[in-house]
Amino acid sequence: MSQPQSLLEKVWHAHTVRILPNGQTQLLIGTHLIHEVTSPQAFGMLRDLGLTVKYPHRTFATVDHIVPTHTQAEPFDDPLAQEMIEELRKNCAQYGITLFDTNSGNQGIVHMVGPEQGITQPGTTIACGDSHTSTHGAFGAIAFGIGTTQVRDVLATQTLAISKPKLRRIEVNGQLSPGVYAKDVILHIIRLLGVKGGIGYAYEYAGEVFKRMSLEERMTVCNMSIEGGARCGYVNPDETTFAYLKGRPYAPKGKDWDEAVVQWKAVASDPGCFYDDVVKIDAADIAPTVTWGINPGQAIFIDEVVPHPEEVPASERAGVIEALEHMKLTPGAPIKGTKIDVAFFGSCTNARLSDFIEAARYLQGHQVAPHVKAIAVPGSQLVKYQCEELGIDRVFKEAGFEWREAGCSMCLAMNPDKLRGDQLCASSSNRNFKGRQGSPTGRTVLMSPVMVMAAAITGVISDAREVFGVTAAVSA
Repeated sequence: MSQPQSLLEKVWHAHTVRILPNGQTQLLIGTHLIHEVTSPQAFGMLRDLGLTVKYPHRTFATVDHIVPTHTQAEPFDDPLAQEMIEELRKNCAQYGITLFDTNSGNQGIVHMVGPEQGITQPGTTIACGDSHTSTHGAFGAIAFGIGTTQVRDVLATQTLAISKPKLRRIEVNGQLSPGVYAKDVILHIIRLLGVKGGIGYAYEYAGEVFKRMSLEERMTVCNMSIEGGARCGYVNPDETTFAYLKGRPYAPKGKDWDEAVVQWKAVASDPGCFYDDVVKIDAADIAPTVTWGINPGQAIFIDEVVPHPEEVPASERAGVIEALEHMKLTPGAPIKGTKIDVAFFGSCTNARLSDFIEAARYLQGHQVAPHVKAIAVPGSQLVKYQCEELGIDRVFKEAGFEWREAGCSMCLAMNPDKLRGDQLCASSSNRNFKGRQGSPTGRTVLMSPVMVMAAAITGVISDAREVFGVTAAVSA
């Protein structure tokens, strides 16, 4: 009888080409995703070396980081952005790579396009020149971000030299309280384990809460694995996974589908397999969570107060002081009631159809506070079209949100969507680093989409449960 194995073990073994002299694995990359920012230099290096793309049918491209969201009409106002999208088009045409361009109807953030198209599948390895590639682990894939030279390596060889991570199982059991979402779950995990707690690990998310989550909610959790320092994060594939994938353009069809499901079921972690570490969390302990500092681990429940530097270990004290100074927050003061200037609803963390449906459910009938600039940015053209078919765009526009085109937008501000001065933004995105949203003095508070809605209409960081009278059970 064979030894029980984890999904990480199975996928890693199946994609191992060889073990290199330095102990790293030469790992076959089943699917390579690229975008306009980290790929131009990689293609340039290929040309300099006289190399070509080894398996172009395994690489898929989209434009997301630099594309404007107020309009996608070309030429873009930013000449560099225009140059980058044209370079991506040229490279994809030269090497025969599928590109989901702005005129395709399928353009969007790379970590939304792969799942929507059925390109992201269980049991495979996925790499992309973007740190939030861990998103795809929601499907039971081993997916990680890579640097530009590694993008070159994958283009040229379809393989990567990489060290196999250890494996930590994170179990969340019990029932989430009303008004607590997937975003709160992952922010709580990062707060608990730290932004460096996952270094050297892959995270396997397990337990009743993840089992009940929709595939899109699992994507939210896996998306932020990297924010906890993990190389990747995944959820074992199950019927929820298969239901999401069935019928999508790149998903197997007919007999191939039936065979694929058998294989996908087999790739899930076996009972009794080995984990280097196991963390158990009670879902009842998680409340709506917001960040107060300058990394995603600096987070508190909405009804908690901003921490005092003296309350944290000495090794973390300088970072807390720096965060308090940047965020202009007072130790011991409640985070609730802090004035916001901008409400941003978007990013590869929380800009999927289910996010918009849930947010619109609470936003309807309310108005954005007069002093707040509020923008809603669907993560893909497909999500935008679906929202417009359902009338969700009207809910946002009537409330006072700007309804935008698909793209990364203000998540990282490599486009016209930026904070100004020391504006404070209530954001559904994944990073609150200094300067992340375009201004070196801008301030970002991460939270769930429904919490962004509450902040937008009250004009201050608020408890959505109080604002909207949330008492009925909601999805994870």
